[in-house]
Amino acid sequence: MTTSTDSTGWSELVTTALLGTDRRPLPGAADADPATALLDRAALDTVGRRAGLLPGRAAPATPPAPADPRPALPEAASQRLVMLLPAPGSSSGSGSLANVNELLPQYLAAANSHGYRVPAALVPPLLDAARARSELRADAVELAGPLGRWLADRNPDWRYLLRTPVRGDGDGEDDGQRLWQEGLFAERVTHLTRLRRRDPAGARELLTSSWPTERAEDRLLFLDALQENLSADDEPFLESALSDRSKNVRLTAAELLSTLPGSALGRRMAERARAAVRLTADGARITVHPPTGCDAAMQRDGIAATSPTGRSERAFWLGEIVAATPLAIWCEDVGTPAEVLALPVSEEWATDLHDAWARAAVRQNDAAWARALLTGIGPGPGTAAKLLAVLPPEERARWTADFLAGSPGLGDVFQLLVACPAPWPQPLADAVIQALTRVAAGGGYPWSHSGVLGVAERALPPEAADRLDALAADADSAWSEMFTRLAATLRLRATMLSELSNR
Repeated sequence: MTTSTDSTGWSELVTTALLGTDRRPLPGAADADPATALLDRAALDTVGRRAGLLPGRAAPATPPAPADPRPALPEAASQRLVMLLPAPGSSSGSGSLANVNELLPQYLAAANSHGYRVPAALVPPLLDAARARSELRADAVELAGPLGRWLADRNPDWRYLLRTPVRGDGDGEDDGQRLWQEGLFAERVTHLTRLRRRDPAGARELLTSSWPTERAEDRLLFLDALQENLSADDEPFLESALSDRSKNVRLTAAELLSTLPGSALGRRMAERARAAVRLTADGARITVHPPTGCDAAMQRDGIAATSPTGRSERAFWLGEIVAATPLAIWCEDVGTPAEVLALPVSEEWATDLHDAWARAAVRQNDAAWARALLTGIGPGPGTAAKLLAVLPPEERARWTADFLAGSPGLGDVFQLLVACPAPWPQPLADAVIQALTRVAAGGGYPWSHSGVLGVAERALPPEAADRLDALAADADSAWSEMFTRLAATLRLRATMLSELSNR
C-alpha cells in the first residue's frame, strides 16, 4: 500500500535513505529539500502502513496459579516475615537489633510445621532470599507452594525452585517419565529423589532402565539418591555397580553396600578384617597385620590400589577394610564395644584401627559403638561430632555439656554444638553460657567465636535472655554488645514462634 503523492514505494524510500539523496534523488521532490521530502514521505507511508495492519491473533491467556488450600499465615506472623526477609539491595532483614539471619531458617521451618502458606505478595522476596541462601531453599519452596512453582516457570531467576525437592512433593507417572527422559540433569536428580522417598523400588527401576546410557558423573549423583530408604532389595543393583567403569561410582556403591546389614560385600570385608586384625591366643591384646597388597577383588569392592591420603598404603587399606566391616564381628569373641576398645593395640596401628571403627560406627549408625568410642578413645572434634549424630539428641547434649565443662575454651566445640538439635536443654545451655563467660573474662574476642555464637542464637532457650542481659552489664564494650544482641535474638525468636502458633 502506497500513501506517498506518487508511486514511490516503501522499498524505494528505504533504498534512497540508505544511499543518500545526493546519489539517488527522490522522484517528484525537485522543488523541495531532498532530505525533508524523504522524511515527509516516510512519515506519510508509515502512517499508511500501520493503518492497513490487521490485528494479530491474541496469545492464549496465561493459566492462573493452582489453588493452595493451606491456611494463610497469621497477620502478625506475616508482618514478622516482612521484617526477617532481606530488604532490596541488602543481605539481611531490616530494623532489628537481633540477628535475623539466624532466625529466618527457624521461621520457615516452623511455618511449614504448622502447614501455612505465605501471602502471595511475599512469595517473590521469599524466593529471592532462598536464591541467595541455598540452606533456605527446601523450606522456602515448601512455604511458597504451588504459587512459587507457577512463578518459577516464568522467571529464570527462580528456576532453582523446580530442582528443589520438598516433603510430600511428587510427579504424576506420565510427567515423571517425560521428565526422566527429557529433563535437565538437575531436574532428573530431583525427580529421582522425590520418587525414592515414596516409592524406593520404582526409583531403582527407573534408574536401572537408563543406567547403561548415563554419563559417569551423572551415574554417581543418581547413585547418591539411593541412600534414602536403602534396603536389601537394592543389593543386586549395587553389586552390579561394583563393576562400573567409573572409579567413583564403584566407591560409592561399595560404601552403600557396607551400610546394609548382611550384605555380601560386608561378609567379604569381614573375612579380610579377620585376617588383618586378630586377638592373641590369650585374648589379652589385639594384633594388627594390614594387607601388603591390594588385589583385584579388593579393588572391585571399592578399595583403591594407591592411598589418596597422606597415610601409608597399608594403613589406608586397613582403614578401608575395617570401616566397611560389620561391627558385630569384633564383639563375637570379646564382649561389648567398650571391652573391645579396652584391649591394647600395637602403637603403630592403634590410631588407624580406632579411626576405622569410628567411621564404621557412623556408617552403620551403631549407637553402642559410637558411645564406646566417644568414651574410650577421646576422638577429635570432627570425628566426635559425627559419632554424636548417631546418639539420641538428649545424649548428644549431655556429652557436649560434659565436654564443655572440662574445656578451657570454645575452639573445639563448634562442630559438637551443631550436632545438638535446638533448642538446647538447660544443662547444655548453662555450659555454653559459662564457657562464653570464661572466654569473655579471659580477654578473648567475640568475633573469634562467631560460629559458636551463631549456633547459640539458634539453639539457646529464650529463658537465657535475662541471664545474658546481666552478663552484658558487667562485660567490656565488645562482649556487652554481643551479649545484648544474643539476648535480643532469643527474645525475638520466642515472639516469632508464638506468633506462628496463633491461628
